[in-house]
Amino acid sequence: MKRVTKAVFPVAGLGSRFLPATKASPKEMMPIVDKPLIQYAVEEAVAAGVTDLIFITGRSKRAIEDHFDKAYELETELEARGKDELLRIVRETVPDNVNCIYIRQPEALGLGHAVLCAAPVIGNEPFAVLLADDLLDGIGHAPIMKQMVDVYEYNRCSVLGVMNVPRAETRQYGIVETAENSGTTQKVLGIVEKPKPEVAPSTQAVVGRYILTSSIFDHLRAIKPGAGGELQLTDAIATLLQKEQVLAYQFRGVRYDCGSKLGYLKATVELALRHPEVRKEFSEYLAKRTPPAKLAQIDEPAEA
Repeated sequence: MKRVTKAVFPVAGLGSRFLPATKASPKEMMPIVDKPLIQYAVEEAVAAGVTDLIFITGRSKRAIEDHFDKAYELETELEARGKDELLRIVRETVPDNVNCIYIRQPEALGLGHAVLCAAPVIGNEPFAVLLADDLLDGIGHAPIMKQMVDVYEYNRCSVLGVMNVPRAETRQYGIVETAENSGTTQKVLGIVEKPKPEVAPSTQAVVGRYILTSSIFDHLRAIKPGAGGELQLTDAIATLLQKEQVLAYQFRGVRYDCGSKLGYLKATVELALRHPEVRKEFSEYLAKRTPPAKLAQIDEPAEA
């Protein structure tokens, strides 16, 4: 059985929800405490045994390549100043046994097209797809992609990372229909992109983590572009599961939607509260800050 050693990171998006911060800097480089979003996703993949990181990039994404490249000048300066711990952190951004591969997506034609761009590098191997916008935290469990790799190695088929969402929010996700109503791992019967709540087949949403067999490329080439000329990965998965088994895996952990301002702020607060360097002082700050009730009074306009 071929192991999952390759992971695709679609990072060509514009990040328009975070303008002007993303006007000249990739949204994937926005930091959560002291690491950019893309590094959290890379560390998750590496912890699952991935050794080839395939970044599907676009214009103005050079900062991602620079981040994972060797920084000779910075390392020399840190070494000369005796800042050994910072030097270690810089050097361990990417482990020595891991390769970084960059492929330019010529046009923004959807997630399915971004995945298809990786086909020449993937070949006929299974592979992971990680969306850096979704920061997934195992919190006491194995990293989420490692959980999914274990499911793949046992079942030898494509695996979708899912979580239950409020029915009113199904229009924001790809939603799966499964053979069972409960259970951590379920067989997928169907998948629909952003259905209205009243017609959604379930409340199980796919949240930025996939393990796919190489057969997905044939289905991506066969489907027709949807709105805006985009190739939807969801549509390709819908036809894939007619040919081979696809599983939905309800991962153990927490997901932060860092593609939204609120989700990004939540992730920043929660990870800061666990960061060994700042957690104590940050926790004390939060405990002492002005209570919400008083803030509301401050914001109220004075009476005439």
